[in-house]
Amino acid sequence: MSQDDTSQLDRRRTADAPIHGPEGFAGMRRAGRLTAEALDLLVEHVRPGVTTQALDDLTVAFARDHGAYSATLLYRGYPRSICTSINHVVCHGIPNDKPLRDGDILNIDITLIVDGWYGDSSRMYFVGEVPRRAARLCDVTHDCLMRGVQAVLPGRTTNAIGAAIQSHAERERCSVVRDFCGHGVGRVFHDAPTVLHYVEASYDVPLRPGMIFTIEPMINLGRPQVKVLSDGWTAVTRDRSLSAQFEHTVGVTESGVEVFTYSPKGYHRPPYDIAA
Repeated sequence: MSQDDTSQLDRRRTADAPIHGPEGFAGMRRAGRLTAEALDLLVEHVRPGVTTQALDDLTVAFARDHGAYSATLLYRGYPRSICTSINHVVCHGIPNDKPLRDGDILNIDITLIVDGWYGDSSRMYFVGEVPRRAARLCDVTHDCLMRGVQAVLPGRTTNAIGAAIQSHAERERCSVVRDFCGHGVGRVFHDAPTVLHYVEASYDVPLRPGMIFTIEPMINLGRPQVKVLSDGWTAVTRDRSLSAQFEHTVGVTESGVEVFTYSPKGYHRPPYDIAA
C-alpha cells in the first residue's frame, strides 16, 4: 500500500533514506516471509462467490495466530486490514461483501508488522477463468516488477528501476501509473526513498547497500491516468481499462538485491498451481 500525495513525494525527494544493518535485514526477512505466507494462504480462497471481506477476515486471523498485525487497519483512516483491487481498480480497493465474479482479476496488498518491522507485498489473483487480455496484463506486470528488481544494484540509481519497468510496459503497449510509487520501508510504513516506476530526470536517488524499499508497479492496459473515488481511497483507471500490480519489498546488498517477500510456495504469478 502506498498512500502518496504530492507533499509526501516532495518530502521524500529530499530525505535521506535510512541505511539498515544486519538486524534490519533479519527483521525484514521475518516480516516479509510472513506477509508472503499470508498471500499464499489466500490462493485457495480466491474463487467466484467469495467476498473480499472474507479474504480480509482470513488475513486478520492468520496475522493474529502468528503474533502479527496489519499495518493498514486504521492507517490514516483506512478501514480494513488488506487492500483488494478488482479489474479497473488500480490500488487501495476496500474489502466488502460483494462476491467475486468469474473472470475478475484481483490484486491483494498486505502489509504485516512483525516485531516492529513492516513486510509489504501484493500479488494478482485470477477468479475462475479470466480473459486472455487480463492474463496477459498480469504477465506483463509481473515481468515489469522482476525487471525492476533485477535493476537494483549498489552504484545505480532509482531511475534504473524506473527505466526497466517503463521500457518493458511500453514495449508491450501498456502504460505505467504515475500517481503511486514504491517507498522506503522498515520500522516505518512509508519512508525514503520514493521509488518511481518510470524515468524522471529531476528525481534520481543513488542506491546504497542497506536501503530497503518496495517496488510495486501498477500497469494499465489503457492510459495511465487514474482518479480516486469518493471514499478517499479507491483509485481507478479513468478510461475503465484493466489494471494490475505486483509488489515486493527488497533490500540493497553489497553485491545486488535481496527480496524479502518471495512466495514460500512458489506462487509468483497466476494461475497458481495449488496442487504443486
